[in-house]
Amino acid sequence: MKWHTAIKIKKLKPGKKKMVMVDRKLILIGQSNESYFATEALCRHMRWPLAYGAKIEDGCIKCPLHQTKHKLNDGSLLEWSPFPLFPPYGKLVGILSKKKNLKIYETRINNEFIEIKI
Repeated sequence: MKWHTAIKIKKLKPGKKKMVMVDRKLILIGQSNESYFATEALCRHMRWPLAYGAKIEDGCIKCPLHQTKHKLNDGSLLEWSPFPLFPPYGKLVGILSKKKNLKIYETRINNEFIEIKI
């Protein structure tokens, strides 16, 4: 594994998320409380870009499309495909889809940049 420069700190505003390409991987970088996080950029269920509407709450990230929720510290799955707009559809797709944890990348600050370990 190697550290890669991902983004300048000043380009990431508190409470915001950004998708960036790092080492040919699409990564979501954001700030939760006083620390930074990096995850794979697409949800594990239907590959929706998490930068577009994902909520960060209580140390978790929730997909805006169907509400699948993962912990930010280790990517573990908390809720799988409840899809509140039409629950029978969410349950059916959830049964047919394999449950998957979200890939989390280690972050660090180096001068004015956020780096991630891939």
